[in-house]
Amino acid sequence: MDSQIKDIFRESVAVSTAFMLEDGAMSSVLRAADIMVKCLKAGNKILTLGNGGSAGDSEHFAAELVVRFEKERRPLPCIALSANSSNLTAMSNDYSFDRVFSRQVEALGVKGDAVLAISTSGNSPNVIGAVKTARKAGMTVIALTGKDGGELKDIADLSILVRSSVTARIQEVHIIVIHALCRLIDDKFV
Repeated sequence: MDSQIKDIFRESVAVSTAFMLEDGAMSSVLRAADIMVKCLKAGNKILTLGNGGSAGDSEHFAAELVVRFEKERRPLPCIALSANSSNLTAMSNDYSFDRVFSRQVEALGVKGDAVLAISTSGNSPNVIGAVKTARKAGMTVIALTGKDGGELKDIADLSILVRSSVTARIQEVHIIVIHALCRLIDDKFV
């Protein structure tokens, strides 16, 4: 048992280190933070979305901006589209699960907003639909994805790709990236 736990930590460190050393990865995180800061300073908001663990990461990110991360600052407008169970279930029932995010992007998003779309595979139909809706409406889309990036990496304005085939390892790096974004955003609003 002890060796299994150590293997998980070793794998996590290896994937995190590979991401950190990958050409362009750090500059992509910096560019994502810059996009978000410009969006917020212009009086716009960030919409964030994902399924399963990525929904949890999306909600975590929104909470860090609305409440605070490491420093006291004003609350920043960020909405996790996975957080309203009434919206999700009504849209799934009345339309289809593929539209649960795109319909909310239509309702809540405006030109100049930023979207953080999180999908470990990059191929979630409801995430892809939301990104297409956001792009048509003039929102900037940042994709946080894994594996080969799927379709998401090609339709986002900026993609941050964690090259792993293990969902848990991708999610572990995603949360580090989210915390890095939060710190970089904090620094511009303190």
